[in-house]
Amino acid sequence: MSRPDITLYTAQTPNGIKISIALEELGLPYKVEKIDISKNTQKEPWFLEINPNGRIPALTDTFTDGQKIRLFESGSILTYLAEQYDKDYKISYPRGTREYYEMVSWLYFQNAGVGPMQGQANHFVRYAPERIEYGMKRYTNETRRLYGVLDAHLATSKSGYLVGDHVSIADISHWGWIAAAGWAGVDIDEFPHLKAWEDRMAARDGVERGRHVPSPHAIKEMMKDKAAMEKQASQARAWIQEGMKADAKH
Repeated sequence: MSRPDITLYTAQTPNGIKISIALEELGLPYKVEKIDISKNTQKEPWFLEINPNGRIPALTDTFTDGQKIRLFESGSILTYLAEQYDKDYKISYPRGTREYYEMVSWLYFQNAGVGPMQGQANHFVRYAPERIEYGMKRYTNETRRLYGVLDAHLATSKSGYLVGDHVSIADISHWGWIAAAGWAGVDIDEFPHLKAWEDRMAARDGVERGRHVPSPHAIKEMMKDKAAMEKQASQARAWIQEGMKADAKH
């Protein structure tokens, strides 16, 4: 039995790069299948066999019993990688410790809070076919509130990471979203401790390698060019609307 035997199904999104960053931090070998979400590849029957929810990221591996296992939902995949392969606790903490439960709390905070709220802010600020002020303010303000929670917590961190004395899947889960703050209409400069954490994470070799999977992570550069931002938003707006119509049929 050969382990790991990991294939990552992903795209260049904040949720997608979580997994490639974790894999790079752990130094694990893995194969990549780039999923073209603009063409609804994630809705095709073969992919739904891996993730019935039709979203990225997803991952397959050979499990300890020698059979294939499928993983979906980014928080679940991060937990799997940490529990199966992080024996030296490079990006996690031993189960049952205070740090472990704190890590899980912040992991859930991202998956249940920052990601969904910022995702909705992205939609209303960049992708909605009409400008809806209530939606924009509702989700951008909630994203800012959550950023404030992170900023206040990091102000008390001795290590500069969310939990304990080193990086963990709690940090990895957040980074892609925080790096894309401006896309949701949030000014990261309002949150100095969070901004310093973002820069600290970006300086890590594993983050630098993982963020460019399966294609270059260029959102920071794009946000410096208003024309490029509008072009990207316009292109995405079209296929997102088509995807919503497809979802409505099921």
